[in-house]
Amino acid sequence: MLRLPTKGRYATRIMVYLARGQESPPVTKQEIADAEEISPDYVEQILTKLKAAGLVRSHRGAKGGFSLARDAGAITVADVLQAAEGPFSFAPCLSDSCRRAARCVTRPLWRRADEALRKIFSETTIGEMAEEARKMLLEGALTFEI
Repeated sequence: MLRLPTKGRYATRIMVYLARGQESPPVTKQEIADAEEISPDYVEQILTKLKAAGLVRSHRGAKGGFSLARDAGAITVADVLQAAEGPFSFAPCLSDSCRRAARCVTRPLWRRADEALRKIFSETTIGEMAEEARKMLLEGALTFEI
C-alpha cells in the first residue's frame, strides 16, 4: 500500500489546525500537540521545517507561539509536503537516473499517477481543508486519525 510519509501527513494536520484559528492569537507547540495528539518534540521538528519554508511564523513572549505566515488560501498541500518532506515523487524510478527508464513498461503509469497526485496536492489549499474541518466540526464528524 502506498503511504504518504508521517511527517507530511502531520505537517498538513498542523497547518489545517493553524488555519482553523487563523484569526486567533498564536498557539503554542504544546497546544498543537495536545489538539492533534502528536508529540510536542515532533510538532517542534515539523514547525521548524514549516517556518524555514515561510509557511508559519513564530512569535516570542508570554503570548507567543505559532501562526500561519500567509493566508491559508494561498498555501497548498503541495507547499506543505515540500516543506516537510522535500521533493515528492510517487516512485523513485521516475528520475532520469533510473537505468531502466527507456525500456520500463510501468514507468508511464507511475508518471501519470505522480502527475495526478501533484495536481491534487497543488490545487488543494490549506484554507479549503480548514473550511471542510469547520463544517465537519459543526456536524460532529471531525477526526484526523491515521
